[in-house]
Amino acid sequence: MIEIVNIIAGLILAISILPSIPILGRDLTKLAKVLGEFQTIIGIVAIVLGVVHWGLQGIVAIIAGLVLALGILPSVPLVGKDLARLAKWLRGFQTLIGVVAIAVGIWGLLF
Repeated sequence: MIEIVNIIAGLILAISILPSIPILGRDLTKLAKVLGEFQTIIGIVAIVLGVVHWGLQGIVAIIAGLVLALGILPSVPLVGKDLARLAKWLRGFQTLIGVVAIAVGIWGLLF
């Protein structure tokens, strides 16, 4: 399950480079745009699954989830502002995080 969430989160985060993928690029970009409408929900699910499934998949899911859930992080009691500041910094690496999330998710499905 966490592998699929990583792939979905990665598609949303890496939307800027998806059109450059031969053959599938246009379709993946359309899919990522549709999924992007649910990015906050996907981000929350990724964070929760990342905590539950600790390990490489979990760490990647937490990082991707923080970037996706940036809009609601300030409302988290006590640590929300710090999490939002971290997520804003991570957003600078959004595409890289997306590519890593896709790769780790696919790797987890295959092995």
